[in-house]
Amino acid sequence: MSDVDALIGGVDPEIAKSVRERAAAAERVLVKAGTNSLTDEDSRLDRVKLDKLVADVMDLRERGKEVVLVSSGAVGAGIGRLDRMNGVKAGTREEVIGADGAADSDSHRRDTDAEPIAQSQALSTVGQSHLMRHYTQSFERFDQTVAQILLTGQDLDTPERFRNFQNTIETLLAWDVVPIINENDAVAVDELQIGDNDMLSASIATGIGVDLLVTLTDVDGVYTGNPKYDPDATLIEAVGDNYDAVQRLIDESATDAFGGIRTKVEGAHDVSVHGIPAVIAGSGTSNVLERIATAKPTGTLFVPTSEETDD
Repeated sequence: MSDVDALIGGVDPEIAKSVRERAAAAERVLVKAGTNSLTDEDSRLDRVKLDKLVADVMDLRERGKEVVLVSSGAVGAGIGRLDRMNGVKAGTREEVIGADGAADSDSHRRDTDAEPIAQSQALSTVGQSHLMRHYTQSFERFDQTVAQILLTGQDLDTPERFRNFQNTIETLLAWDVVPIINENDAVAVDELQIGDNDMLSASIATGIGVDLLVTLTDVDGVYTGNPKYDPDATLIEAVGDNYDAVQRLIDESATDAFGGIRTKVEGAHDVSVHGIPAVIAGSGTSNVLERIATAKPTGTLFVPTSEETDD
């Protein structure tokens, strides 16, 4: 058996099936949507994509599940807002923050020059209210109320702040409100540089006790190569004991245009270590969250460590 075959079949099918069923039964779900799941080819907010995401989230809500949404996209929304409303040529997101933001750019903001970071921070302040306005309008189609929460890593690391955050989340969910969380790009310079929404999502997932983490991106899961350029790239349907091999493969194959998958895999693995199933899936997949909620094989499943240990 080749190394690739071992990766693809690295989890016992019966265990994977059991975890999919567990994921389908999740009562509290955190959904993380990356930048490319919400923006067009010019890095501007795409209302069609946003509306699809909202419809997918509402499928979970209509099944009686609590949903917390972590959303990127504020900088892209700011670019589009300035171009359209003020006639300001803000440039593409890559021009503002560096070309390595190309693929799921929330994971690749590594330009260390102060001016691009300042521009990105300013764009996020313009875009965040624009993004939330569209979310509010889109969720209103389903009579669903939403709330905005902006966080930094320090909010999660400071016990008193984190308790306040937990209390707010619990209250909103008790009110049947969907919290929409984003990193506070206006002040969180570290997050802007390293794009920490993936790891932020993992920390939130473990901190508020979700039953499932779903990370939506612009590819259909974790592959043996970059599926945008490698016709032989094969989907890795499940990750468990084969995690180290998957991580090595990604480290070897990741480029500026594909490296964003690295932090998604790390985040999904982190929650699986804490006993929480995770799925990385394509935001463009039809009824993607419904598929997960009905235990259909979708994207790449991350098996909680306890599942394989107990076997």
